[in-house]
Amino acid sequence: MIRIYNTLTQQKEDFQPIQPGKVRMYVCGMTVYDYCHLGHARVLVAFDVITRYLRHRGYDVHYVRNITDIDDKILRRADENGEPFDALTKRMIRAMHEDEQKLRVLAPTEEPRATDYIDEIIAMIRVLISKDHAYAADNGDVYFAVNSFDGYGKLSKKKLEDLLAGARVDVEQAKKSPADFALWKAAKPGEVSWQSPWGDGRPGWHIECSAMSTRCLGDTFDIHGGGPDLLFPHHENEIAQSECATGHHFVNTWLHAGAIRVNKEKMSKSLGNFFTIREILDKYPAEVVRYFLVSSHYRSQVDYSEDNLAEAGRTLERLYHALRGVVPTKKVPEGEFDHQFYQAMDDDFNTAGAISVLHGVASELNQARRDGDDGRVAELAAVLVRLGAVLGILQQDPEAFFKAGVAGDLTAEQIEAMIQARADARKSKNFAEADRIRDELQEKGIILDDSREGTSWRRG
Repeated sequence: MIRIYNTLTQQKEDFQPIQPGKVRMYVCGMTVYDYCHLGHARVLVAFDVITRYLRHRGYDVHYVRNITDIDDKILRRADENGEPFDALTKRMIRAMHEDEQKLRVLAPTEEPRATDYIDEIIAMIRVLISKDHAYAADNGDVYFAVNSFDGYGKLSKKKLEDLLAGARVDVEQAKKSPADFALWKAAKPGEVSWQSPWGDGRPGWHIECSAMSTRCLGDTFDIHGGGPDLLFPHHENEIAQSECATGHHFVNTWLHAGAIRVNKEKMSKSLGNFFTIREILDKYPAEVVRYFLVSSHYRSQVDYSEDNLAEAGRTLERLYHALRGVVPTKKVPEGEFDHQFYQAMDDDFNTAGAISVLHGVASELNQARRDGDDGRVAELAAVLVRLGAVLGILQQDPEAFFKAGVAGDLTAEQIEAMIQARADARKSKNFAEADRIRDELQEKGIILDDSREGTSWRRG
């Protein structure tokens, strides 16, 4: 039985999907006005692993991850760039998909975009107004009346009276209460808009996810996830408007990934420690970054630093070293290591515990190699690759992994040419030149291994 920590109940619960054998999961995706950053990578990889594991255990997972392609930030950035908003979002979506592919994040089952669901959004707002959970203001906006939903605050554990204490309503706003939030925003002059019963405008952020998730997965579904900053107000507001509109319980299990810190400080642009996925992948191989992210429990806080990435690279290398020169057995029955792996992952997707199992497999593989038991080596290699696939790692050819570089590194062709030049220098007994080439390669992080068969290399 898989047990999952439910943010709603603040405890681990036995996971029992609504429909046996099938999982319906929605995760809040990106607002595409800029390149994805490290916090996005954390969420992308965390829910990718969760999806992979559920499928590995035999569940049919319908994974929906939305794209917010209309928003205040998008409009501001497009205006700053002097380009149409949809040109900006198209470019950023393409970049996001490129980043995902490098991190080996599988595509979701569905990837709905807010601008494709305007009709569904308007229909949900109309239902909320008809049930007195929302109201059209004089300024053309439509607001959700928070005090109309008795369950407001049940996810975040915030009390409405505390939220209202000390709050004030801006004189320009037409809200009945400071806690009310926008479902529909009236268009400003020249701003992109859609027609609605309340005038030209565009949807508020929160209503987008309610409309898309219920359309794709139904009024009630199994899992809703996202980053830690979305718990309040976004997810709280989703619950309120969804349950008021449908009359049904919205989501059974809420999952939230942990925050990212950089050198033990909160990641923010103002502190100058804000990194995009692309900036990080310019310095580190993508699989090392993924390994770094999955080596911590998805709910834990992750501290990004140069030292931590370097250590992740070294520990991943140890696993690939175990696989080096081995042809895994094609089919190996599940055994004790699989059961240990499942025991870790069944406990709220404990990837840190699962990785410990992988290192246990690698240790036994190395011992079998020392014992000369080639059959056992091949079987354990198959187990290591099979379980690694659940975490999205260890799927490269080991030699390709060790020779893979990042932007700015010497290419494999350049390294091979330098190794040949070194061999020629040694053959002509120009040992000083041979040593110089070796030292130059070592300075660039290239380690040479000389043997009777020749010289092999890897990135250190």
